[in-house]
Amino acid sequence: MSDPREKATSNAPATLGEGCLSRYDPDDLSSEDGTEFPGAAELWKQEQAKSEPRDA
Repeated sequence: MSDPREKATSNAPATLGEGCLSRYDPDDLSSEDGTEFPGAAELWKQEQAKSEPRDA
């Protein structure tokens, strides 16, 4: 961006399907899309433990 007044924009990847069946095209995704979340499994276990009913 050589022009300082030029606005930065982002573009969503291409999609497949329509309406509630719409999803990102896997062939259009790259390693730059998405996010790394190595702690997701552990966080999910913690959240599930919080919501389990406890015997009184």
